[in-house]
Amino acid sequence: MSAHRQQTTELLPAPHLATAGLRRSHWLELPAHRSSVGIARHRLTEHLDAWSVPGQALDDAALLLSELATNAVVHTASTRILCGVALSADGRLRIEVHDDHGVCCEAPEAPDLDEESGRGLLIVQALAESWGVKPSSTTEGKVVWATLRTA
Repeated sequence: MSAHRQQTTELLPAPHLATAGLRRSHWLELPAHRSSVGIARHRLTEHLDAWSVPGQALDDAALLLSELATNAVVHTASTRILCGVALSADGRLRIEVHDDHGVCCEAPEAPDLDEESGRGLLIVQALAESWGVKPSSTTEGKVVWATLRTA
């Protein structure tokens, strides 16, 4: 077994999201390790599939979560991340990633063509109906969120 044993905690209900108009939500707390991104993406996919979210929206949501979680793991000094997804009655998904030690980020700029990274928030901006960053009411860091239509 690896030295970085993965410990997950299922968190329900989501106390920091307004629950009015929500049909379903799922929350997961993970160590801030690169391997946690795949676990979060896998869990999100399982829940969205069980909620009958259409294939393209499911794929887009998984990519959004991957980008947001990767940024939290790579660009903050966090020890844990909190990942959540909520499905509203009007068919929108809200994806959130809370870190416990992050600073707010600015709108993305296009990286040079030969750079190997730096496109995560540009992908979020392209896929999401809306997205943003604000201080987290749950952790001592920030929350980066994105919304996505399922239809």
